[in-house]
Amino acid sequence: MNEIEKKKISKFLSLILRHQPEVIGLKLDENGWADVQELMEKSARKRMNFSTEELDEVVETNNKKRFAFNEEKTMIRASQGHSIDIDLALEALQPPDFLYHGTAEANISSILEKGIERRTRQHVHLSADKETATKVGMRHGKPIILTIRTGEMHEKGISFYRSANGVWLTDFVDSKYISK
Repeated sequence: MNEIEKKKISKFLSLILRHQPEVIGLKLDENGWADVQELMEKSARKRMNFSTEELDEVVETNNKKRFAFNEEKTMIRASQGHSIDIDLALEALQPPDFLYHGTAEANISSILEKGIERRTRQHVHLSADKETATKVGMRHGKPIILTIRTGEMHEKGISFYRSANGVWLTDFVDSKYISK
């Protein structure tokens, strides 16, 4: 399968598994899991055809590890980034002392005033390294990398989670914990 086909399937999976499963009439369970066979059948009805081998290749080679299978590979879900209400059933973890948030320069004044809000997503996304945060920020314009004092936040009782693909998640980052 070529890179264009992989990207097309990945974008489709992001839409269905993170935002709009109803587009194909798919039901996700409370933890965001979908039956692989049902996903493939309902996708095919919308002219988005892929084999189990192609789906496996998309999941395994996605550079951001956006999707995960259960152990038997009978169920699939997005690792994070949902705008629909699901419970990823992640365990709260102690974060490193510092994590990073990549954003566009245009967002800085609002963030420094109001903090980082989850907006339409279930969580605020934070990166363990500046390189990843830079890539995230570049998607929205000239990137600015913010340092988040997550160790201090955790000491104040704020919960953090790590998704299957290593993205750190929290509900909100108050501006007092943010440094440019």
